[in-house]
Amino acid sequence: MGKLLKWLALFVLAIILVAMVAVALNWERFNRLLRVNSLFTEELIVSNFSAMDTMFETTTMPRGDVAATPLTGTRQPLPERFAHDGEIRGLADWMDQNAATAIVVLKDGELVHEDYFRDTGEDDLRISWSVAKSFVSVLLGTVVEAGEIASLDDPVELYVPELTGSAYEGVTVRQVANMASGVTFDEDYLDFNSDINRMGRVLALGGSMDAFAADLTLRDRPAGRAWQYVSIDTHVLAMVIRGATGRSLPELMGERVMQPLGLEADPYFVTDGYGVAFALGGLNLRTRDYARFGLMVEQGGIIEGRRIVSEAWIRESTTPSAPQAPPGGREMHGYGLQWWIPQAAEAGETYAVGIYDQYIFIDPERDVVIALNSANRAFREPGVRDGQIAMMRAIARHYDE
Repeated sequence: MGKLLKWLALFVLAIILVAMVAVALNWERFNRLLRVNSLFTEELIVSNFSAMDTMFETTTMPRGDVAATPLTGTRQPLPERFAHDGEIRGLADWMDQNAATAIVVLKDGELVHEDYFRDTGEDDLRISWSVAKSFVSVLLGTVVEAGEIASLDDPVELYVPELTGSAYEGVTVRQVANMASGVTFDEDYLDFNSDINRMGRVLALGGSMDAFAADLTLRDRPAGRAWQYVSIDTHVLAMVIRGATGRSLPELMGERVMQPLGLEADPYFVTDGYGVAFALGGLNLRTRDYARFGLMVEQGGIIEGRRIVSEAWIRESTTPSAPQAPPGGREMHGYGLQWWIPQAAEAGETYAVGIYDQYIFIDPERDVVIALNSANRAFREPGVRDGQIAMMRAIARHYDE
């Protein structure tokens, strides 16, 4: 009996030693996983959103030698109040209630307001989540205009053969850009087993985003029939861009979009374990630089005399073109090619949005651009998005008076 216990103790010790060695060899990945598990906790969410490079693999896009696009002007206060849902709201209270961390407002290309909250600052590189999708849209425009994608109506497998046999086979580039792929994808962030959360674990554990997309085999409906927000569609769009050009997304976006924008600081992408950019939501920039991107779009694809993409592409991508949402689906504003269009939009009015309330709001009629970063854990609550749009519209009108 004593001999058996001795061998059992040695066996347990061996298992412990193996586990310790495994943790030691993979300490960086293990530590990142621990950080990721606390990514959205109330105590850490604000600081985490400025430190994504401590939790995930990343790749930097050098800003290049282009001088920073100047953002000068006389600073002016925000309006004190705005109307939303039949009530007059205090704007400062609304921003605090919805955990704003930074806001930059441009009027006629000049900086008229800038503020940072919750111990963030102008040098922070903030994660923008799905705002990245609108950057991918601009890059897609450059690829189409260069003839590297022959037609938006080409099937995606023409550029990404590994999608043959997946749910994406036969889906066109346009349908993916419109979020009308018909691919089954559960976007419920509160469900541990949802597709979006399974995808997040693939990213956190160093798996392959490409393989995740190619392994999807189910569809809810035929492609092109109805709009349904499917984040992985944007990753497929990035796969198409990579396949069409033979270049990585950060390399191409850095050259064609980021460098000519005239940014203040090198942006970076979160990547998977294979160095592939998390195209649908892994972009990190300073808030001022998000505003510079918005300014370029507001000016029809040009900034400081540098043409990034055509005015025709900006107009096409920011015009509602997606089919209607399916019956019973979530209520939507208009959707173009990876851009949102608010209800009752004025000419050219559009926005990019990411979870936890990241926004780039563009009002060409009033020549106003607003970049907003937040850490709002209540972003899903009814009326929050409409309230944010109402607030930004009020800001645009205020500076146009």
